[in-house]
Amino acid sequence: MGVRGRDGEYALECIDMASPDKIKTAARVREACVTSGFFYLVNHGVDPELLDEVFVQSKKFFDLPLEEKMKVIHDKNHRGYTPFEEEVLDPDVQSKGDSKEGYYIGVSVPENDPRAKKPLHGPNQYPSPDVLPGWQETMTRYHSELVILCKKVSRLLALALNLEESFFDKPGITDDAMATLRLLHYSEEISDVGRGIYGTGAHSDYGLLTLLATDDVPGLQICKDKDAVPQVWEDVPPMKGAYIVNLGDMLERWSNGLFRSTLHRVISRGIERYSVHYF
Repeated sequence: MGVRGRDGEYALECIDMASPDKIKTAARVREACVTSGFFYLVNHGVDPELLDEVFVQSKKFFDLPLEEKMKVIHDKNHRGYTPFEEEVLDPDVQSKGDSKEGYYIGVSVPENDPRAKKPLHGPNQYPSPDVLPGWQETMTRYHSELVILCKKVSRLLALALNLEESFFDKPGITDDAMATLRLLHYSEEISDVGRGIYGTGAHSDYGLLTLLATDDVPGLQICKDKDAVPQVWEDVPPMKGAYIVNLGDMLERWSNGLFRSTLHRVISRGIERYSVHYF
């Protein structure tokens, strides 16, 4: 398997949310979605101090003893903690689970709400405020901010598909979205492709879109042609202050295959890595 790109080289399209020219911006989004299914997003409006605090609070949680983290082990609705190596995203290739641990936070639905009867719907669970004061409040605020940003991105995607800008705002599409925040912490274990050891095994996301914020440690790679032999993997280096946006399988299906849901993975390089995903 080949790998293209070097750390510090930005091969993806960079979309500026502050651009006044929506049509030109949408055309650039379309190009990115057709060719790679990935792009950087800058001037997105999310408070950088809030994002920094999310990373601070995320690290505080993952630094807790395992016994404390296991008190909020994920429930049937996938809310809460997921331990190291629990997930195996590419079982045909991986010899062990992903070298990461995580935490899921979704849209909070009270248990007495009729929506709680739906699969994967229900209340969130959080670390005790006695252990991590302010943790829940930070994550709740960030979740709310990302709902707003995802709505803005969906409007750009609509224009990029030559649809009316508000297309994805219609009832039944994204008005009751299963929006999930996921915190991830990668260990110092070095990935070894030959031995089937990965930070995250190769996969595509299954929803509409994903917004990724990461620290300055590289590791993300994409494969634009999953059927190529051998597969060619390209590095996607972090860009300070930017989100990395990728499309999911649902949007690929909705666009009749025009927009790409691209295979991606994480190759760990012996340095701890933190990332924050919003699905």
